[in-house]
Amino acid sequence: MPWSAPRLARDKACPRARVLYVIVLASVPVTHQCPNIHDTIMTLNELRYIVAVARERHFGRAAEACFISQPTLSVAVRKLEDELGVALFERAPGEVTVTPVGRRIVEQAQRVLEEAAVIKQLASQGQDELAGMLRLGVIYTIGPYLLPHLIPRLHRRAPHMPLQIEENYTAVLSERLKEGDLDALILSLPFEEPGVLTQPVYEEPFVVLMPIGHPLEQAAIIDPPTLARQDLLLLGPGHCFRDQVLRFCPECNRLSVASDNMQRTLEGSSLETIRLMVATGMGITVLPYTSVSGYAHVGDLLSVRPFAAPAPTRVVALAWRKSFPRHRVISLLAEAIRACPLGEAVRLLE
Repeated sequence: MPWSAPRLARDKACPRARVLYVIVLASVPVTHQCPNIHDTIMTLNELRYIVAVARERHFGRAAEACFISQPTLSVAVRKLEDELGVALFERAPGEVTVTPVGRRIVEQAQRVLEEAAVIKQLASQGQDELAGMLRLGVIYTIGPYLLPHLIPRLHRRAPHMPLQIEENYTAVLSERLKEGDLDALILSLPFEEPGVLTQPVYEEPFVVLMPIGHPLEQAAIIDPPTLARQDLLLLGPGHCFRDQVLRFCPECNRLSVASDNMQRTLEGSSLETIRLMVATGMGITVLPYTSVSGYAHVGDLLSVRPFAAPAPTRVVALAWRKSFPRHRVISLLAEAIRACPLGEAVRLLE
């Protein structure tokens, strides 16, 4: 028969009564005392798993990304769903869809993982923000021309900060930044994402590149109508530089125009590929100034002409998450970029 408070009061003189009462209470399971969702214990690994599943839309690929077996990941995700009392994912053969409440939980999980990474960085770096790996993303049309100058300058300024560099499209790098896989980006504006800060570092003009002997060599400057009548080589879809060129010269997006003004738009996979195509006489192209500034073979095979005013330009900037704790790293990156020999036509931005 359980001990009641009056009975205990009557039996204060009996040590055995008090001992038995404590034992009875201690034997009650914790979940029965507090049946509340706030008692749910979730781990950072479980949060990583649901973020991976939401990103990959596939349990097998998510397990590979987390370096665990698929059954282990599936059990962990199901356990978390059971503890939370909600379904995070809709499962179908070969397809996984995030539920509306699951989407909100995954977004919060990503924020938790970012803050956990901040704690880890602070602990590992101590007081030196310039120590530890910097994961830097750079778009394709900037990396080959900036990084050879930037990397040695960063190494001299921060010898204990190794670089991990990824080149990719703006859209891919943006997702990698928001997911915490990259620390900072070097890209072209405009770029607006929630929770992300940007800092312009320089502005560069666009120029026209043509093979030696091309009729446009006789012109001192090039205007958009003239450009639109040429065989123009552009980067393929997905490159922000292509979009910027077409915004400046919408006529260049035509595959053809009537009769004797036939115009073709050819596509290349990289600026270097396009440069080689121009050198072989396949057409002309538009490039950012830094991609031709100091290029060794311009005078031998290629000619460069500026645009008529107002010339098109792009602004190159740094981007990073608001939660990124290493503010000195961003300042150092901006300082090192501005110290690079970018060419006389580049305008540095403070």
